[in-house]
Amino acid sequence: MPRRLLLTVLFLVTLFALFELSGLRQHFSLEYLHQLLLMHKVGGLLAFALLFALGNLIQLPGWIFLAAAVLAFGRTWGGVATYLAATLSCLFTFGVIRWMGGDALRQLDNRLARRILGHLDAHPVACVALLRLLFQTVPPLNYALALSGVKLRHYLLGTLLGLPLPIALYCLFFDYLGKALHLS
Repeated sequence: MPRRLLLTVLFLVTLFALFELSGLRQHFSLEYLHQLLLMHKVGGLLAFALLFALGNLIQLPGWIFLAAAVLAFGRTWGGVATYLAATLSCLFTFGVIRWMGGDALRQLDNRLARRILGHLDAHPVACVALLRLLFQTVPPLNYALALSGVKLRHYLLGTLLGLPLPIALYCLFFDYLGKALHLS
């Protein structure tokens, strides 16, 4: 295993353990995020985006953030807030992981890895957009793309193109769920 990849994995495991053992991870709950957004409309959005970015690094699913925004602001503005925060979160994760691990996946001597990276090289924006459609902001996807050597502009464009549809569908779902359960 390449040294930078090993260091990146150790960093992520240490960060996850730190948040888990300190109890900070429990603060990243739907209730906490919802209250944050309701109590502090403007400052809450900035904190929301920062928490989304940090949550992405420590393996929190993005739907928690999306549900909190939809319940606080409704499906349209909650969706917009989530789209912006998710994009910033993906960029933050990309930057941190790329800085630490570089393009470590390219150094793996594995036929399957070379084949996957070949597809990514041939159609970087389309691949990232498709992966975003399927997996949205799933942290391991962010790590893998950051370590893949894909250019930042292709990563950003694919993320911007791939996130709107799944976010819109989740917004409709959480809006419906919130109304059905009288949460919003």
